[in-house]
Amino acid sequence: MTHKYDLIVVGGGHAGIEAALAGAKMGLNTLLVTILIDRIGATSCNPAIGGLAKGHLVKELDALGGFMGEVTDRCAIQYRILNDTKGPAVRGSRAQIDMDAYNAFAKNVCLNTENLDVKQDLVVDLIVEAGSVKGVVTELGNRYGAKAVILTTGTFLNGLIHIGEFKKEAGRFGEFAAKGLSERLRDLGLEVGRLKTGTCPRIDAKSIDFSKLVIQGGDEKPIPFSFRTDKGNFNPTQLPCYIGYTNQNTHQIIRDAFDRAPLFSGQIQGIGPRYCPSVEDKINRFADKDRHHLFIEPQTKDADEYYINGMSTSLPIDVQVDMIRSVEGLENAVITRYGYAIEYDFVQPTELNHTLEAKKIEGLYLAGQLNGTTGYEEAAAQGLIAGINASLKIKGREPFIVGREEGYIGVLIDDLVTKGTNEPYRMFTSRAEYRLLLREDNADLRLSGYGYSFGLLSEEFYARVIHKKERIVSLLDSLEEKYFTSSKENLALLSEMGEEHISDKVLYVNLIGRNSFDKEKLSKLIPETVGMDDEIKELILTECKYYHYIKKQQKQIEKMRSYINVKIPLNFVYDGLPGLSFEVTEKLKKIRPQTLFHASQISGVTPAAIDVILMYVKLIKK
Repeated sequence: MTHKYDLIVVGGGHAGIEAALAGAKMGLNTLLVTILIDRIGATSCNPAIGGLAKGHLVKELDALGGFMGEVTDRCAIQYRILNDTKGPAVRGSRAQIDMDAYNAFAKNVCLNTENLDVKQDLVVDLIVEAGSVKGVVTELGNRYGAKAVILTTGTFLNGLIHIGEFKKEAGRFGEFAAKGLSERLRDLGLEVGRLKTGTCPRIDAKSIDFSKLVIQGGDEKPIPFSFRTDKGNFNPTQLPCYIGYTNQNTHQIIRDAFDRAPLFSGQIQGIGPRYCPSVEDKINRFADKDRHHLFIEPQTKDADEYYINGMSTSLPIDVQVDMIRSVEGLENAVITRYGYAIEYDFVQPTELNHTLEAKKIEGLYLAGQLNGTTGYEEAAAQGLIAGINASLKIKGREPFIVGREEGYIGVLIDDLVTKGTNEPYRMFTSRAEYRLLLREDNADLRLSGYGYSFGLLSEEFYARVIHKKERIVSLLDSLEEKYFTSSKENLALLSEMGEEHISDKVLYVNLIGRNSFDKEKLSKLIPETVGMDDEIKELILTECKYYHYIKKQQKQIEKMRSYINVKIPLNFVYDGLPGLSFEVTEKLKKIRPQTLFHASQISGVTPAAIDVILMYVKLIKK
């Protein structure tokens, strides 16, 4: 074997970038193998990062020392907080990006990172000896040895593109599919399935009548994605997006073409994303709707092409032209890139441990769409965790597992490995039980300690996080203990602020927790907050507003941790245990949960079954 590395990452998408950069920054001699170097960091679908719950993932990535937040702030062309009028736990940051700049910046960072080699080649086989991965074999005949391998193949494994009756093997339009690896994974005993996703048409800007569309600008005071971005000098140029609508004519054009739609004709076998359906699927499922939103979004700072978000489709090209031109403002639209669906192979994520290492092949890690997820953010989160854990394993250190109570990343991975998926999984705030604790605004406080310990964050940045955390904790502690009395001076202060009077003493935390309290009132009430960063003030207001709910969730977490601490031996025998049904037994044998809590998260595993497992685990330990 001519070439030897510590770590090999296969695939240069969002998962692969995070995995490779993590390995290299943690001091490993790392190789990134990708089909086309020029497409590293390509945004195959919509030119945007973040969104509801997805923004949480990017913030957590950044807090751990990941790359996506940084590159977004370098290439963003519009920032918006979604659900801004709702509670802070369900708000989501989103940024339109210059997709060309994002791609170029990601490529250049990978090519210029110490300890990271990048090769343009196609991996066709894995070298496995005695149940442990030892390297990869490429189409060009190269054999690369490694102590660990991370597969981040996205939609490329046996990728098949559909546009109407037209079919073509490809991982992305214009890029050939990866052949051979799916069969190899099956041979190694991993469960491989088939999924489907898609993308929307792009339109020449010159052919759009923007006067007929509703303009949608960015936030007046944009908030960067990365905690490491200098907020004092943050003033990005923002471009407008636009809103349009389908109509009854649009819907009829689509209905008339159902017999030519690969989704309905039987041409597509894979299961598509439930929460991001194609436009033909929307028209079929929601036949009572008179119209659907379309978001017309610029793809680059030059704004010469626009992406029609909400019109993902695999319909024939003539139908795509007709349905787009039926939309007001798009009557003369010229399509530059047609929408298409793509089918691809994925590995059932129950084949993985929480570290994202395959249960059956030591040293083999999987991340991204290969694990049945959809979305750049979900992919990047998995890539970072896989990269960290592969590096820790090589270094002989303990694995890193983000708990459900610690981050959305923990929720994502726990859902995947304990429940599996039969459709492309995407993150939602509703999937997180402790979302009041897992907000975007406190991701750095929650997770930066881990990133620093892995060598992914600088000492200078982490020192700032510690200082910020100490200030917040100290202030909140005092607010939880100190009373605001109904003295004459205090009542006058309340009156001055336009706040309701109090008849008795009240804890400062409860007073500040009123819905009517804002940053200005906080500074009047608590002089030491004058001059504090607005970000910290908002965080304090949030903590006070949800104080009692947060305390309740913290108690729930303490109870949950008692389950987490109960480890289930890997060779634990479930067969024959009284009280376990055949169905439950088979699920437990397949998933092999690592802790009692992980067992409790598996669909169909009842509290009674958990009690049985606990009893027998205790007997073994005796």
